[in-house]
Amino acid sequence: MRTIMLGAPGSGKGTVATKLAVVYDIPHISTGDLFRHHIKEKTPLGEQAESYISTGQLVPDEVTIGMVAERLRDPDCGEGFILDGFPRTTHQAESLDRILAEDGRAIDLVINLTVSDEIILSRISGRRVCASCGQIYNVDTHPSRTEGICDLCGGNLMLRPDDAPETVMRRLETYREQTEPLIEHYIKKELLIEIDNEHSSAVTVQTIIAFLAELH
Repeated sequence: MRTIMLGAPGSGKGTVATKLAVVYDIPHISTGDLFRHHIKEKTPLGEQAESYISTGQLVPDEVTIGMVAERLRDPDCGEGFILDGFPRTTHQAESLDRILAEDGRAIDLVINLTVSDEIILSRISGRRVCASCGQIYNVDTHPSRTEGICDLCGGNLMLRPDDAPETVMRRLETYREQTEPLIEHYIKKELLIEIDNEHSSAVTVQTIIAFLAELH
């Protein structure tokens, strides 16, 4: 199963993707994780990415695409994968198609999680991230055992600047500008399904599993 998980910031796509990856025993590939890995390992792609991130610039497509292409060639992706955070634009989607076609593969399904802006704002404003290890919590739905302290490493939890409400609204606007054409791209390919993820991620996962079972 070669799947793309789409959804606005705060839509829960990372949570759903992680659970599906366990169910189907395939890797969950997050672009954020790829960036962190390459930067930590000081790979050529990581050094390129860090040079942009450190100055507040967007990482160019060719760097992101290079990281994804390299990851998809790993043996554990042979039986499938779930992409989270990539592609973000039609250009990236077309590049992904070419990468997969080189190995005789193609995307099987694109899942677009839909959530209202009000719920997204609530979710993101309550999010806290460990400054040391990157573990994510939520003060309402997934709090740490000790307020402000990471359960895993004891690091300090923080509200990221880009999780402030006014910043979230700008991120949502940017997401829609970039992603609406991408959604149309996959609708035309008859690959996209929309799933409501305003409530329980467990229910969302079961809905997707039931949908996939009907395809086989």
